[in-house]
Amino acid sequence: MANSIEMTDEAGLPPCETLALQNDAFRNRQPAGGQGQWVCTTAVDNEGPAFVAACIAAVQTYDDFKEENDPHGTRDMGFMTVMGREVWFKIDLYNPSYDAGSSEPENLDVTRRVLTVLFPSDY
Repeated sequence: MANSIEMTDEAGLPPCETLALQNDAFRNRQPAGGQGQWVCTTAVDNEGPAFVAACIAAVQTYDDFKEENDPHGTRDMGFMTVMGREVWFKIDLYNPSYDAGSSEPENLDVTRRVLTVLFPSDY
């Protein structure tokens, strides 16, 4: 029988739960979410400022995470309807230079988040 080791962070949480809490904070623009930026695809931006503002509000209040859009439990992707249009958001984790993935995703000192708002056709 193999030994099982459960990884945890400094607070005793599994990495996926830590990432989920950080992603929630980032979506809600709270400091506990770390540093990063929000971007919209050109197609979303072309819908105008009112649509973009509605998308931002929808992302901030989104809580419909399920296996389909959150298989790892990190709450980094969501699907919603905004002003009658299907919209997605996706959070990716980068190093501080934004030129590669983060080597320590749970470490806010070396991780930068990019939240992209997009249409499914942009994916």
